[in-house]
Amino acid sequence: MKAISYRPRRGWKLPSPPVILVLIYLSLIVVGALVLWLPISNTTGISLSDAFFTSTSAVTVTGLAVVDTGSSFTFFGQAVLAILIQMGGLGLMTFAVLVLSALGIPVGMPQRIILREDLNQSTLHNLTTFVRVILKIAILIELIGAALLCIVFVPEFGWGHGIWQAVFHSVSAFNNAGFGPFPDSLTRWVADPIVNTVIPTLFILGGIGFVVLADIWDKRNWRLLNLHSKLMLVGSVILIFWAWLIFAALEWNNPGTLGQLGTTGSRIWASWFQAVSPRTAGFNTIDYANIHESTALMTMTLMLVGGGSTSTAGGIKVTTLIVLILATIAFFRRSKNLHAFGRSMGAEEVFKVMALTTMSILLVMFGIFIMSISHDGEFIALAFEVTSAFGTVGLSLGATGELDGVGRAMIILMMFLGRVGPLTLGFFLATRSVPRVRYPEGKVYLG
Repeated sequence: MKAISYRPRRGWKLPSPPVILVLIYLSLIVVGALVLWLPISNTTGISLSDAFFTSTSAVTVTGLAVVDTGSSFTFFGQAVLAILIQMGGLGLMTFAVLVLSALGIPVGMPQRIILREDLNQSTLHNLTTFVRVILKIAILIELIGAALLCIVFVPEFGWGHGIWQAVFHSVSAFNNAGFGPFPDSLTRWVADPIVNTVIPTLFILGGIGFVVLADIWDKRNWRLLNLHSKLMLVGSVILIFWAWLIFAALEWNNPGTLGQLGTTGSRIWASWFQAVSPRTAGFNTIDYANIHESTALMTMTLMLVGGGSTSTAGGIKVTTLIVLILATIAFFRRSKNLHAFGRSMGAEEVFKVMALTTMSILLVMFGIFIMSISHDGEFIALAFEVTSAFGTVGLSLGATGELDGVGRAMIILMMFLGRVGPLTLGFFLATRSVPRVRYPEGKVYLG
């Protein structure tokens, strides 16, 4: 088949890849909202505002909800949500490339550039192959997760409803969405070993990054793994066990959370689940409205960090945090280079993570500032809500349902920026420009 060439019209400049990516995500959100608004999708006649909020939350794989997913949406509506979650989690351009390949249409350079931004890659090499790897990994993991969850859901809900619950939770968990048909999330299975093993495993596999999963599958040897994979694996393990320990210590005797659980085993399971979930997953097995403020602050930190690059997770990413820590250590050691696992990183990586972290903190602070002006609720609850939205997590202290028009608009903006913002910023970080003028160095006193 003859290749289709891409030639923009004279006098019309093609928008930059970040702009196109933003428009694509916006289009899916609008289409999703209109479909969810239809009578066939919902049972309670939800408003267009509710549908738009829900669609944004699904496409950005956040999980914050203003209506109850299980009672407000029909089977068709829940299926639409699952599709939106899958497309938003794996990346919209991933599905576009698969469709083009299935139709035998070559993927041109403009599409490859946009795909590179959507997947947060630094090269155009083997992108279509990487897309197929992503889809195979996702489908395989979600099928295994759904099959294991059927052991719990089928005996309780029957074959038809139980299988659907297993599939929906598997898709939502792997894509770190946090959407669930139950108003109390997974609290009724707080001590169930299968739920507490399968769901967090899906969190971790979806949030660790497809690059890492592909690297592990290809190398299968710790020494042969690339630097990014090693940093992600070590950083994720440390963050999970640190959060597990701190959450248990802070909430062990809290009568509203772990203190009401009868056995030590139940408390350990609940602490484990809450240690993994804040890294952009959004499910919970305890009532977050009853956690201590110290626990809320720790959870906000985990939500801001997020998961891995090229993953279904949000946040500034684990590798960003690690590079920041390494840069701090290098500063006190008076070293100009960063070292990890026998590899070095230059100043360019530090500039990138500094830009990403600074922009993220400024956006979160701006969101908290606007929310504190428009709402009279508790400050910690509003700050938690904004951080959860930006980190595309979905956990809430109960403020989501009480938001007014301004609050909803701010949370929608935070969810969208949390999902698309890092991709857009990555484009500018990857675009180099040669300065025309070189200025003399100046002295700035710090500290």
